[in-house]
Amino acid sequence: MPTSPTPIQMYGTAWCPDCHRAKQFLSEQRIPYAFTDVDADSTGREVVERVNDGKLMIPVLVFEDGSTLVEPSNADLAAKLGLRTEAQHRFYPLIIVGSGVAGLTTAIYASREGISTLVIESGAVGGTIGITDQVDNFPGFPDGVAGSEFADRLRRQAERFGGEILSATEVASIVVDADQNVVTTGSGDEYRSHALLVATGSTYRRLGIPGEGDFIGSGVHFCATCDGAFYRGKEVVVVGGGNSATEESLFLTTLDQRVTLVTTADRLTASATAVDKVERSDQISIRVNTTPVEFVGENGKLTGLVVDGPDGSRETITTPAAFVFIGLTPNASLVSELVETDAQGFVTADMGMQTSVAGVFVAGDVRSGSTKQAAAAAGEGAAAAIAIRRYLEPFGMAMRPNIVDTAEDLDATA
Repeated sequence: MPTSPTPIQMYGTAWCPDCHRAKQFLSEQRIPYAFTDVDADSTGREVVERVNDGKLMIPVLVFEDGSTLVEPSNADLAAKLGLRTEAQHRFYPLIIVGSGVAGLTTAIYASREGISTLVIESGAVGGTIGITDQVDNFPGFPDGVAGSEFADRLRRQAERFGGEILSATEVASIVVDADQNVVTTGSGDEYRSHALLVATGSTYRRLGIPGEGDFIGSGVHFCATCDGAFYRGKEVVVVGGGNSATEESLFLTTLDQRVTLVTTADRLTASATAVDKVERSDQISIRVNTTPVEFVGENGKLTGLVVDGPDGSRETITTPAAFVFIGLTPNASLVSELVETDAQGFVTADMGMQTSVAGVFVAGDVRSGSTKQAAAAAGEGAAAAIAIRRYLEPFGMAMRPNIVDTAEDLDATA
């Protein structure tokens, strides 16, 4: 990620799917941008037409140096932003898929011991914690730390010991070939390893009600710290009653917003500290025993959330934005047919973080039984690194400071 993210002006519309994708990519990479809806801004429309010789092609992204991209793919954006998406070598003793706290901690421990390590991340390095506004419960930070700063520290530490990190790089498949794991990216690049760590985390679960898919990115969001600023000073809705819902509600109040916190339960289930803060806020209204039924809107933009109240009555809460925090779904699709999972789809493992397949390890939120806490993820990452070191010893892979291209080269130096 560039040390000084380039300011970007994006021109598009609320209904444009490519605009939604570009917004999501920039948000994931923690790249600041400003958005102009050309349906409502004639000056923005003129910019789009000028860039496209009179045609209306969106999104149009204008960079600080005056250069532009029109309808860019994620790969185009990654190249423009200088994000590294191709590794130096084709074989690494250890490949880590996912760069959250668990993945980067493993990379730190493994690289420090001389295990050549490649980390592949589909979004921005740091995972979920990188888009968290403030981390207040990680040991050693008595005043808290911004999630983006914490993620950047982890990355720098891993790279300091020689870890190689790719961002904005999708993994298309993972297969096991004899004693090697084969990781193929969306661009067709193939990387092999003897040990593989799955640290892909989890994603926020959707409500699955009518209108949700229609308004994602245009009023329905799953990250307040990413998209909350678009609704500064507005009245918004947060759906959920756990820690994420309460913490994000509190963040939204810092944007001069009034928040209606909706939960189907009869009480908030967040920590006592979070509940106390929410209940004391005069900017947050709590509605329990309230069930979301449908998202509604006009001209491609959200205008309200239809809910059923405790007495069965139905009403529409008028709002331009709803943030949904109702639990997590494991990002385990890459390995769901390869390793054993529990009933919810989370990957199972033994005490050493090894899955049902030798050489394939798991850590962090995607692991069955994990606590979904950053400090615990760091501990799992460290435990995984120790187990991986032991696994690699028979291959002669541990404690080697030099990166080489193939397993055969490594064997030749034994």
